[in-house]
Amino acid sequence: MDYKVEHIGIAVNDLAKSIPLFEQLLGSPCYKTETVASEDVNTAFFLQNNTKIELLESSQENGVIAKFIEKKGEGMHHIAFEVPDIIAEMERLKKLGFTLLNESPKQGADNKLVCFVHPKETNGVLIELCQSIE
Repeated sequence: MDYKVEHIGIAVNDLAKSIPLFEQLLGSPCYKTETVASEDVNTAFFLQNNTKIELLESSQENGVIAKFIEKKGEGMHHIAFEVPDIIAEMERLKKLGFTLLNESPKQGADNKLVCFVHPKETNGVLIELCQSIE
């Protein structure tokens, strides 16, 4: 499978503070913000060459990003790979013994279907598979 890095997710406490910081750091503006209710997150996107950076802020006090930051602090949360057929890729990984965190693709940010692979089987890195919705 020829994966392309679609984006790198970074967990942050406060988008209002982090967006200007990353605009300065990357020398480019945030081009999009979005709330993903199914994941209890607010997101902000930046584009660097062909790779996106996604900042993730918890929209709930006990949301998954809030829990992540409580355990590990702000920082890299996941790497997302674009796949042409997310269902076929989920089946392939299941057959290889990987644990998927959802049984079927979910609606994610940036008009994508998404599925996550458990980090216990990927050297501690949360992997997101994503497919653009046509």
